Amino acid sequence: MPSRPALSGRVSRRASLLIALAAASPWALAQNTGKTAAAPAPLAWPTKPLKIIVGFPAGSSPDLTARTFSEPLSKALGQPVIVENKVGAGGNIGADAVAKARDDHTIGLMINGNMTIARLLNPAVPYDPIKDLAPLSLIGTSPLILTAPISQPGVPANSSARDFFVAARNGGDKWSYGTPGVGTVGHIGTELLKARSNINPVHVPYPGYPQVANAMLGGQLQMALMPPALAQAQMRAGKLRAIGVTSSGRSPLAPEVPSLAEAGITNFNLEIWNAFAAPATMPKPIQAKLAALISEIARSEDVRSKLFQQGWQTVGSSPEGLANRIKADTNLLGGVIAMRGIKVE
Repeated sequence: MPSRPALSGRVSRRASLLIALAAASPWALAQNTGKTAAAPAPLAWPTKPLKIIVGFPAGSSPDLTARTFSEPLSKALGQPVIVENKVGAGGNIGADAVAKARDDHTIGLMINGNMTIARLLNPAVPYDPIKDLAPLSLIGTSPLILTAPISQPGVPANSSARDFFVAARNGGDKWSYGTPGVGTVGHIGTELLKARSNINPVHVPYPGYPQVANAMLGGQLQMALMPPALAQAQMRAGKLRAIGVTSSGRSPLAPEVPSLAEAGITNFNLEIWNAFAAPATMPKPIQAKLAALISEIARSEDVRSKLFQQGWQTVGSSPEGLANRIKADTNLLGGVIAMRGIKVE
């Protein structure tokens, strides 16, 4: 009787890693026992430093968020966590580097545009946000604040938000609004606001929000959607005024500012957000481990406080929660892009 062939004792490194991770995963243990595991067994990953790629310069909002996570994530993993800035193309160069990483030790801190509308704005973007990036956790959200000069023709300083929109409608295309560039959330969001409020200001792109604020102070712009931290600094200095926040209700980040719904602008809800993502090729058990750790760190009191100071309302979602947000925002902003014919060359 012929003998049965012996099983090969050789297993690839990647297969061994997956087996070790799956066996040690608290979710796998919970399924086997019917109970939540108190503490997972030691994992065979990570075996070297974890890299967080940020597509924006050092000191930018995404960079500050990534560095807020680097120390607690390093302690949890027992390995150094390195933040690497790959700047350019509105964060898409960094996002592409994450999508193409194959070392199982690289993730990215993204803004919403990189994970939603990048290819809708520019088909030449070299990665597919849906196919090439794996959602890990939605970290923080923030509304924008519709900001305007303290006083301008037809809109005295004591005018209400409703008065402001009446003046904007009367101003038509003689009014203009500023953004930090074509295809930014400020641009697409204002085009959505135009459709919802029947106003028609002309878009004027600038290199960044500081230049937008200066243009409003100089009378070249009548309005702009700005991040709360920058808008509030100008408001406190008595240089600019807030018309309303773009969230569905008042925001804890700017509780003194009414929502645009209070000014009669209905069916309008717009937020910027940041999130962690991994290459879609990263093994699922590693994705699950990172997602759980990042979400837990985001909800810790210390990190929540730091994120709030940076201008973010903390979420710390599951991968599924981030995936749902990506889908909703892609549909919303993609509809505006199609309606207005917005393209980035």
